[in-house]
Amino acid sequence: MKKAIIGAVLLMVALLSGCSSSPNYKITMTKQLYFLKDHATSFEIKVTENKKAVSGLAISADVSMANMDHGTMSVSLTDEKNGKYSGKVKLPMDGKYELTFNMKKDNSKTEKIIDYTVKKAAGVAMINGQWIKNEDLQFYQLVNKLQLEINRENAKKTYTDSQLEDELAYIDSQEKNAKDENQLLTQIIRIRSMALLAEERGHQVTTDAITGAIAKDHAQYDQYPDVKSLITSFGDKKFSSLEEKEYKYTILANQVMADVTAQAKKDNPNVNDQEVNYQAQQNYEDLLVSQMDSLKIQIL
Repeated sequence: MKKAIIGAVLLMVALLSGCSSSPNYKITMTKQLYFLKDHATSFEIKVTENKKAVSGLAISADVSMANMDHGTMSVSLTDEKNGKYSGKVKLPMDGKYELTFNMKKDNSKTEKIIDYTVKKAAGVAMINGQWIKNEDLQFYQLVNKLQLEINRENAKKTYTDSQLEDELAYIDSQEKNAKDENQLLTQIIRIRSMALLAEERGHQVTTDAITGAIAKDHAQYDQYPDVKSLITSFGDKKFSSLEEKEYKYTILANQVMADVTAQAKKDNPNVNDQEVNYQAQQNYEDLLVSQMDSLKIQIL
């Protein structure tokens, strides 16, 4: 009789275990999901349970359009800690989507489905809601190319024989970096982040300052026919329009560098300019990291 009772109790425990409720996970999209033609875009969520972050999940997401048949895009998300998970997904278009999340931890499996509207991207990244556009990348790529062309022409005037070959080979090796989209984007984010800091500190840029900086660079460009041809091929009007915007950011960022250098001189009155400049550059980089951490930066 006792064995029968024990057996019944064990069976009841097993049944109760089998009927235990699944984890009540809540999924929040922490970054707006955008459609960017021919590009995979960033996908980031946060998972919580009872308002507490949940880490250590294995998560995959099936992404499909709600009202159109474009197939299902599957993406595995990486655990970024503190309940955040990220990945990249290439979407066919903007519009209404159904996102099906499959989550697993230990022996527990959970599925969550949410409806979501994907917006069309106006650029490749955002800083505090301001887009960095493809044309901005193209501008910086061209400016880098112009400088390499100037370096190439100067090398031909300065070196001969093996020295010239080495110098030209080095310049050629820089071209890949000069047009790398990730490096260009990093370059732009650095400048714009510090430009925002300059404005927070009360710095301003006059039209005369922008015009003067542009005129100075164009005086150099005008000495090199191949450089002028590159600008013409890009589009003189387009180049001029982008110049005015980007030079403003650069001048503002340089004002922060001037502040940092002045402070380094004040803090180190007995060291030479080389040491001051080194310390100023280190302080600038520390300030840049802090500034970027304070901004809402989203790279698609």
